[in-house]
Parts: sequence; C-alpha cells; structure tokens
Amino acid sequence: MKTKTLPGPVVGIVGGGQLGRMLAEAAAPLGIELVVLDPTPDCPASPVCRDQIVGAFDDPDSVHELAERADTLTFEIELADPDLLERVSEKFGVEVQPSPATLRMIQDKLVQKRALQDAGIPVPAFRAVDSPEELRAALDELGTPAMVKAREGGYDGRGNVPIEDSDEAEKVLEEIAGRAMVEEMVDFERELSVIGVKGSAGHSPAGDRTSSDKEDEIATYVAGENVHEEEILRETVVPARASGAVRERAQAVAREVLDLLEGRGVYGIELFEREERSPSECSSEERSDSRGNGKILVNEIAPRPHNSGHWTIEGARSSQFEQHVRAVCGLPLGSTELREPVVSKNILGDERDSRKATLSGVDRLLAEPLVHLHWYGKREVRPLRKMGHFTVLGGDQSVEELLESARTYRRHVEFEP
Repeated sequence: MKTKTLPGPVVGIVGGGQLGRMLAEAAAPLGIELVVLDPTPDCPASPVCRDQIVGAFDDPDSVHELAERADTLTFEIELADPDLLERVSEKFGVEVQPSPATLRMIQDKLVQKRALQDAGIPVPAFRAVDSPEELRAALDELGTPAMVKAREGGYDGRGNVPIEDSDEAEKVLEEIAGRAMVEEMVDFERELSVIGVKGSAGHSPAGDRTSSDKEDEIATYVAGENVHEEEILRETVVPARASGAVRERAQAVAREVLDLLEGRGVYGIELFEREERSPSECSSEERSDSRGNGKILVNEIAPRPHNSGHWTIEGARSSQFEQHVRAVCGLPLGSTELREPVVSKNILGDERDSRKATLSGVDRLLAEPLVHLHWYGKREVRPLRKMGHFTVLGGDQSVEELLESARTYRRHVEFEP
C-alpha cells in the first residue's frame, strides 16, 4: 500500500451546512483541506474550509468545478445527485465516497427498506402505496395507526405523516404530494442509533473494528439513545439506557447494514428497540423471519455523519467527522472507544418568527465545566431550525443525571427577539 503523505488531499463536499463545518474542523489537524459546494453564500462551512463554490447541489457546472479542484468527493446531504456524481467521477477520475449507488438506494426510502429486507436485516413491516385504495388495503394488513412516508426528500420529520384511520387516506397522500410508502407504527421502548464507518481494506483492526487484507475496515460506536419531539432530535444519551445485550445487538445489526452498503465513509443508522412479542402479535413477515421478532429494527440510514453522532466529538477517541475524512481519503480509521458517558443536546430555533440569529446567555452555559458548545454559524433563526448543539460529559454523573443537567443548561441560553 502506498504511503500517505502530508499535506494531504483536497476533499470536495457537496453541501456546506453544519456537517460540512464540523468535517472541516476535523480535517484541518490531519492536513486535509475541504472545498464545499452549497447554494447559500457564506454557508456555515465557509469560515472553516478552504473555499466555497456557490451553486445548487445538483448543478452540473458547479459539481464539475468541485471535481476539478478536489482529489476525492463526498457529500453531507442526500440532495446530491448520484447520477451526476457518477458521470463526474468517470470524467475527472475522482473517487466519490460513499458510492453514488449507495446514495441512490438510500434516497428512496422504499428502495432502502426493500434492500434491507432482502438482506435479512430486520425492519418494520411496510408497503408501497400509489393510491388511496392501496393505502387503505395496506392499513387493513398493517393496522392503525401507521406512518405514511414520502419516498424521497424527507428529513427531520418532514415527509412523515401519521395516519389514524383509513378514511384519512386521500388527505394524507395529498399532504405527501409524491410517491409514498406506509410502515407499521412501531411500539418501541426507545429509539437508538449506531454510527458506523467503512474504511479501506487492509488496515489493521483496533477496538470495535473488523477487517482483512481483502475486506473493508468496519467500525461502530456504542449505541446511543435518541429523544425526539415533533420528530426532531432533541437529545442523544450515550451509552443508551438499554441493557448491554440490546446495545450489542444494535451494533451487530449496524454491522450487517454496513456490509450491505457500498463505499467508504460514515453512516448514521437509526434503530428501534422494542419488546419481544408473541407470534400472534407479529406480522406474517416477522413470523417467517426468525429475527423479525427481535428487539432491534432498522428505521432509516443516512450515508453521512449524523446529528445523533455529534456526541463523538468530545465523547469518543475519534469523532464521526474525523472518521469520515479518514475513510473517504483511504486512511486508517481511528478508535471508536467511548471516553465517558455523554449527552448531546440540540439548540433549536424557538417558535417565534424568523429573524437574525443572536443567542444570549452563552457565558452562563460555558461556565459549566463539563459543557462543550458548537455553534453552526447560521445567520437566521427559524422555528425548530438546528442552530447548534452542546455536549455534557459524564464526570461522576449517571446518564440520567447528565440528561437532566443538559435540559437545565439549555435554559441558560435563548434567542433574542
């Protein structure tokens, strides 16, 4: 294997939001520079990256310029165009990681769920629905309530519409306004996520990692527990308040998911933990699959660093952002070992009208000795917009105490009117 040298390569990223910002912060100590493509001038990543190309995520000229200026390409948003990335990769001889084929599969939630199901990975029962009649027929099988999802474009709860009764079929599909699918409503104990990463073949394993000379290096972080309100992530508690066996099973399922995906990089794998049920409570798919009645189901996958992995910046030996940079550049992966229990807490926009973003009370927040603040540099605050986050490290506190502390500390800061 060719020896790596410094200064390192230039990585081109489609997307320059907060994920791009934190990727640039992680890349700099490694001697790796980033150029980002984003339609918003002075996007959040621009102050900390080498340069920004202002253009749409799927604009051919802008993506071509990005490829000309980079040694490898990646993306921090699923709105990237996989077909365009494939053409650019072939034209300029530049790698795209993760693979555009993986991006294409994940962009369509129905295709994603079918791929997982075909691989024997446990998922909630689901159906494709193209009409109110098909939705009503699916509800007869899956029961109500259920969750209707836009197949493409939804994130942070957007594109997800709960349905309580088959009489709502027309209204719900009108709200989706596009191709749709429906899933059973999972009665879960908690929502979990595992941050996984795929690296280059042939690197020596360390920690919770597996590889051989011919296989991709795979690593997973300990499972975190996610707390959502209005389908927006509020907090991640690490390690999850589940049994050790459940956390191990979550990591095992995440590794199965990573085996299915093509391309190097970090993946956010969202999961449900639910109680085991009797055969009469299981769907026909679950009864035919010996693992379908288990505690862990895969909800969705993100082919990039994920909000539920922000805790890794302070809470793990190597952050998800450093891991993504290492992976896409073909470098050995870092350690995923947990340093100590940690809680991350999102700072979301309040319910008032959109306005210039000014956060007050920061001095009081930073006076807490175990708090680490991350501001995303967005100039406008809007309701429920992700403006930043902070982590609270464990010290001698339990995760329950950490979570309570994080909620208390969040009240230290507020957006000015």
